[in-house]
Amino acid sequence: MADDKQTRRSRSSAQSDPDVERDQQPATLDECRRCTLWRNATQAVPGEGPRRASIMLVGEQPGDAEDLQGRPFVGPAGALLDKALEEAGLKRKDVYVTNAVKHFKWTPRGKRRMHKTPGQREIEACGYWLEQELRTVRARVIVALGATALKAVLDDSHARLQDALGKTIGHGEHLVVATYHPSFALRAPDPETRRHVYDTIVAALQTADKLGHK
Repeated sequence: MADDKQTRRSRSSAQSDPDVERDQQPATLDECRRCTLWRNATQAVPGEGPRRASIMLVGEQPGDAEDLQGRPFVGPAGALLDKALEEAGLKRKDVYVTNAVKHFKWTPRGKRRMHKTPGQREIEACGYWLEQELRTVRARVIVALGATALKAVLDDSHARLQDALGKTIGHGEHLVVATYHPSFALRAPDPETRRHVYDTIVAALQTADKLGHK
């Protein structure tokens, strides 16, 4: 009964906001109104890469640079990811790269737009698009970059990144490898932590490469 009441409250909240259509099944990202993030974003940012890639990388959401350019991982975190891919023996052009959430969620700080972590409802709303990518690309291995990506990929709001690090998780037809988001390495307070986070990302990509070729 409690779950039914919560569902009714959620539907009522969504219906009271004219910019939210949680049951919408849009044909394109530009048409998507499944949550409100589109209102303050420049544009939706789709995934990119081969449609039959053996490895899919899933991040959290577009950042400022991605929002402006309309491409995933083209900002500072993307540069670090490209470096990690190269060190792991992978090429960006051979993997599919996307985000759990397709619009930039931000909060103003002076003249800057600062990243704001997506909420669970936004992750669930954008699951519509991630599911389509998983079905279309059919990657054997999914690398979840950060906690938000892990929750989205596993469809589990309680999934914890720390519990998944260093493990390979079977999920349906996929093998999931979890690691830190590259932005975490950029934000780390000291060189030792930054190096540890970066090395962990490289190791996860190397694991994904091995799994993808089995």
